[in-house]
Amino acid sequence: MGESTSATAMDWRPTACILCSINCGLEVRTEDRSIVRVRGDKSHPGSQGYTCEKGLRVGWYQDARDRITSPMRRRPDGTYEEVGWDTAIAEVADRLGAVRDEHGGASIFYYGGGGQGNHLGGGYGRSLRTAVGNVYSSNALAQEKTGEFWVDGQLFGANRCHTTGDYEHAEVAVFLGKNPWQSHGFPRARVILKEIAKDPDRALVVIDPRRTETAAMADYHLQVKPGTDAWCLGALLKVIVEEDLVDHAFLAEHTVGFDGIAAAVAHIDVDAWSAIAGLDPELVRTVARRIGNAASVSIFEDLGIQQAPHSTLNSYLEKLLFLVTGNFGVQGGMNLHTAFVALFGGGGAAEGGNERCSPVGGHRIISGMIPAAAIPGEILTDHPDRFRAMIVESGNPVHSLPDSQRMREALAALDFVVVIDVAMTETARCADYVLPAASQFEKWECTFFTLEFPENYFHLRRPLFEPLAGTLPEPEIHARLVRALDGYTDADLAPLHAAAAEGRSAYAAAFFAAMAENPAIGRNPGLALYETLGPVLGEGNQGAAAVWGLANICFLSYTASVQRAGFASPDDLFDALLTGRGVTFTVDDYDETWNRIAWDDGRVHLVQPDLLEELGSLPAGGPPVDDAFPFVLSAGERRASTANTIMRDPGWMKNDRAGALRMNPADAARLGVGDGDPVTVETKRASAVATVETTDAMQEGHVSLPNGRGLSYPGGDGGDEVHGVAPNELTDEADVDWLAGTPHHKHVRARISALVGAES
Repeated sequence: MGESTSATAMDWRPTACILCSINCGLEVRTEDRSIVRVRGDKSHPGSQGYTCEKGLRVGWYQDARDRITSPMRRRPDGTYEEVGWDTAIAEVADRLGAVRDEHGGASIFYYGGGGQGNHLGGGYGRSLRTAVGNVYSSNALAQEKTGEFWVDGQLFGANRCHTTGDYEHAEVAVFLGKNPWQSHGFPRARVILKEIAKDPDRALVVIDPRRTETAAMADYHLQVKPGTDAWCLGALLKVIVEEDLVDHAFLAEHTVGFDGIAAAVAHIDVDAWSAIAGLDPELVRTVARRIGNAASVSIFEDLGIQQAPHSTLNSYLEKLLFLVTGNFGVQGGMNLHTAFVALFGGGGAAEGGNERCSPVGGHRIISGMIPAAAIPGEILTDHPDRFRAMIVESGNPVHSLPDSQRMREALAALDFVVVIDVAMTETARCADYVLPAASQFEKWECTFFTLEFPENYFHLRRPLFEPLAGTLPEPEIHARLVRALDGYTDADLAPLHAAAAEGRSAYAAAFFAAMAENPAIGRNPGLALYETLGPVLGEGNQGAAAVWGLANICFLSYTASVQRAGFASPDDLFDALLTGRGVTFTVDDYDETWNRIAWDDGRVHLVQPDLLEELGSLPAGGPPVDDAFPFVLSAGERRASTANTIMRDPGWMKNDRAGALRMNPADAARLGVGDGDPVTVETKRASAVATVETTDAMQEGHVSLPNGRGLSYPGGDGGDEVHGVAPNELTDEADVDWLAGTPHHKHVRARISALVGAES
């Protein structure tokens, strides 16, 4: 599935990739219900025609043969039977209502709300959550980014103050636990990496235990030992402070607390901490000087440090590096971006902190999310406030969260589980009901990962196909469930129907009045828009209605930024989005970052006592070792043959379908194995069999398995096939960051042994 040179311009239809957070613009050709040709959309303001090889294969998602085409109800024997939509809606609403009425809405837990490209359905799902009284929720961000969000809330005053790099203009780009060649993370990633690498006046710095594709291009690769990022970052910070590479004018004008940072790093022995990290101290000093002397620096932290020991501390130290050197609120540095929808809210030091905790374990709730690893512990207990039911929407926690066995046990212990998804996922196989959704290309959809600066982009995708027979778009599923739960009635909607017939202006006045005056509308704004504004948007466009409300909120939140992008009103913005192409929705000046600081004094507050205490208590000898499990396993490496797990059909992968265990040749030699040989990978939680691939990109003692493996998919004989190892069969819910609860997926202690003879 690639580009065809014979197609005319009229053959191509705009859409976007759904396989990572960037959602590059695509143009596709379709036949019947299939995507048959794909190319990058040159008119897209963010990606500008760029796409990677993964985006060119989105047809494998659309054509997957494991789609569900009828609601599924679990029988007493554990098998499933098809039921009609009316039956499913009535019974699901009845079961959720019964749990709510007996145990309270707080006992119903919500997980998911969207993957990389289907956030709109989760937005409509807020009405269902309200109808059942849902209080607690989580999603995949709570095993990745919540530590970083918490740090943002301490430094800038609010968790929503999310920083993003200006890599296109940065003199020095630093990638920390990040391999943008494979995982992207910003538009046109490979193009920009090549531009930096070719420019003698710019520098590319990578901090990563592996020699990744990005590290191989880098001017400086700090190849740290697994789990020692905090020591490396501490040493870099100490050099910058010790050699007075800080920006004193910036610190005096824009920050408070630098003296506390200088005092906190005074004890760091650069030589000793570099050695703990496995690095040449002179290389550490050289990199620190390059950062400290650069005109601009952008830093990208990602899962390599966010799912490893000291993850929240790592995020804090990373941000201190660019802050003390004055690389904030400037071109080529780090800035605070707009958001079409605020994903990162729910607290911050200037907004009341993060006082909420989970009801059973008392785990810190960050940006409204319970730590993902804590979910089973909130269920598998006799605590009176335990979760009793679960709604899972466009998520697969059995596969994607730590300790799959424990998650399956937790789901089995619940009174009721309903899953909304397109396929019979590993989580769906644990549910009482599965409600089949239309695919991402069969409905209006979008991502709310709008993370760019100074220009920010949003793409509302038009459907390419009608929903597959037997499936429904999420807005319709939620509307039916909420009506069944008596969330609103036709009488509540009647004034809005009348106003919609009069035009957008009359509708706006009626809608906002109803929001204030009618609790049924105030509780269900998205579905009210879907039911009343939606029908006047044209055939098939009803699902886009909620975006009109979001466009109004965005315009009010960032009026000057939206106007700089060329939109005089919310309706202007909404109409542009309805074209189905990517839109630049905000344009900022660099000093706009300072208007987004949440602290009353408008300054960055550098000192975070809890994390500075952790820095001061890092073991002098480095991380603890475990002789019983001498290897460190990275469970979930991004590779050319991996994507997010909505790509369930293994046919999309051109190679490495088994998901090889990568290891250093010296380790393989000691084990007596070579490429293609089977080995047992054992952790304290479980064991699995994998095949070996040797590569000197891995350090000795460090091994990796890819993400996206271990999925069940229909085979040619009618039975299910599983390719590769599901990484979270090997991880443990107990191995998490002490503050944010983020799991150590990238640092799993393991032992490995050869399989020989009959065992093999």
